[in-house]
Amino acid sequence: MKLKKLEISGFKSFYEKSAIKFIAGIAAIVGPNGCGKSNVIDALRWVMGEQSVKKLRGKAMEDIIFAGTNGKPPLNMAEVSLVLDNDDGAAPEPFQDYAEIMVTRRLYRSGESAYLINKQPCRLKDITNIFTDSGLGAKSYAVIQQGNVGAITEAGPEERRFFIEEAAGVTRYKGRKTETLRKIKATNENLMRVTDLITEIKRQMSGLRRQARKAERFHKLQVKIRRIDIVLGLHYYDGYAERIQATDQILTGLKDADTGNLAEHKTL
Repeated sequence: MKLKKLEISGFKSFYEKSAIKFIAGIAAIVGPNGCGKSNVIDALRWVMGEQSVKKLRGKAMEDIIFAGTNGKPPLNMAEVSLVLDNDDGAAPEPFQDYAEIMVTRRLYRSGESAYLINKQPCRLKDITNIFTDSGLGAKSYAVIQQGNVGAITEAGPEERRFFIEEAAGVTRYKGRKTETLRKIKATNENLMRVTDLITEIKRQMSGLRRQARKAERFHKLQVKIRRIDIVLGLHYYDGYAERIQATDQILTGLKDADTGNLAEHKTL
């Protein structure tokens, strides 16, 4: 992939929309101090996914939005689009069939941001994946800030190793490996939590089993008590029924005797 065009609007000193074309061969941007040459590099870094405000020479991300000058009011949005030439088909698999790839990044003064690939919303990760192993990217050796050439030539072994791996095209696979290891670690942590949950659930189940056994015994005792109550009730019922019957017979005899006494008394 090669840089084809950079479109800047509302980014730092670019009040009006500007387009910079990178023709075949060597392309250079020249101009006096303060004309915005470094802002072009900042815009290039930013659209490729740079998240460090310090590397963009600002204190807050809102500083990249045009702040206004005499006669020109401040803007509420900064947008940078980078057009890549993909004639060699070196883009990642989802974009290999595109002759051109447009990467766009927007930032609003409210803090909202948007990432687009070919004018379709995407994630920051999708943009960084495009530039991985391409020699481009916000952290690659292809973009060197002013005054940092010496820092790169004097880089330590670890930093020098990063540049070599980027040039060799293994950064993408290392990134995938890192992401996979991170997912494995997260999965192991989830498994540990699941194990803790299982242990806790087993402990609760033991208590529930004890409660269930007590409830079962209580239910059996309740059934037994109910049966005993029924037997006792039937027993008392039979006894009271016999006593009532005997009492009724005594009352009947007394009534008969009383009637006989009354008849005998009248005859006298």
